[in-house]
Amino acid sequence: MTSLTDEQLRVVALFFFDKGKTGVEAAKEIRDAYGEEAVTDRWCQKWFKRFREGNRDVEDRPRAGRPRELEPEALLALLDQDPTQTTRDLAEALGVTNGTVWNRLKEMGKVSKLGRWVPHVLTDQNKWARYEACTQLKVLDKNRRFLNRIITGDEKWILYDNPKRKRSWVDANEPGPSVPRRDIHSKKVMLCVWWDMEGVLYYELLKPGETVTAERYAQQLTRLSEVLDAKRPFSGRGGRKVWLLHDNARPHVAERALDAIRALGWFIIPHPAYSPDLAPSDFHLFRALQNDLDGQRFTDYDQLKNWLDQWFNSRRANFYADGIRNLRDRWDACLAHMGDYFPEH
Repeated sequence: MTSLTDEQLRVVALFFFDKGKTGVEAAKEIRDAYGEEAVTDRWCQKWFKRFREGNRDVEDRPRAGRPRELEPEALLALLDQDPTQTTRDLAEALGVTNGTVWNRLKEMGKVSKLGRWVPHVLTDQNKWARYEACTQLKVLDKNRRFLNRIITGDEKWILYDNPKRKRSWVDANEPGPSVPRRDIHSKKVMLCVWWDMEGVLYYELLKPGETVTAERYAQQLTRLSEVLDAKRPFSGRGGRKVWLLHDNARPHVAERALDAIRALGWFIIPHPAYSPDLAPSDFHLFRALQNDLDGQRFTDYDQLKNWLDQWFNSRRANFYADGIRNLRDRWDACLAHMGDYFPEH
């Protein structure tokens, strides 16, 4: 969430204008730094138009008359009509400042949440398996270098046409609205990616119509090992100790894939079924990726691949490390909820 005033946000926008960014590019940079509700593309484009015209004044000017007060009933009425409106949309409709709306929403206990996919309903057996796995992982984590040795990977379908999800203003203890999954028959390609605390090690974007088999996955792991030796040269004694964190998809647990993992001398991290909330690719990498994919439309494979190259390379410092470090908190949360899914914060 942004804690900047409107004037401070305009100063940041002017900074990006002077750096040669477009209004849309600047809006994305600001949202990445200060939260999804900080600015809209339209807001940045409006201010960039002023800057191009030579008006670089970003200071708040005193307004004549008494500031208009915001009635909670009027705000609630607008939210009832459409809870996905941004604070700037609400401020414009009510004739008040963005900060006034933001403060009033905070006083009312409202938070902004994205629509979420409805999770798998866990059985008692599923919950026990998750509890047991997190208990084992807590023991492994007593080795202070355990997280540094994790390589995690997964697959994700990337659509050519990505309809945008919207945030909704809801009470803090309420989930975001459930939304239907995207059309599985849309044109798409499969992304296979492996990463560690330092960044992406290796990824493949399969051609349309291709998918992952046990044989292909074994080949990918072999290529991953070669890339690992090149990108993370090992200078210690003995063999490299690698912990592989992946889910239980059929190609991952097939005998051909397990033979490849054994040949590499890698260890497999316990990962229970139906646990995307315990897999960094799902709860961190793919979530951030999908947020930026929302609203994107690609005309061909090369355009999509170029976009992915730029996205992986543009992550902020510590992005990847934060995703893996977050595992500790998630193991604790899973244990505290006796293996059940836990609230996202």
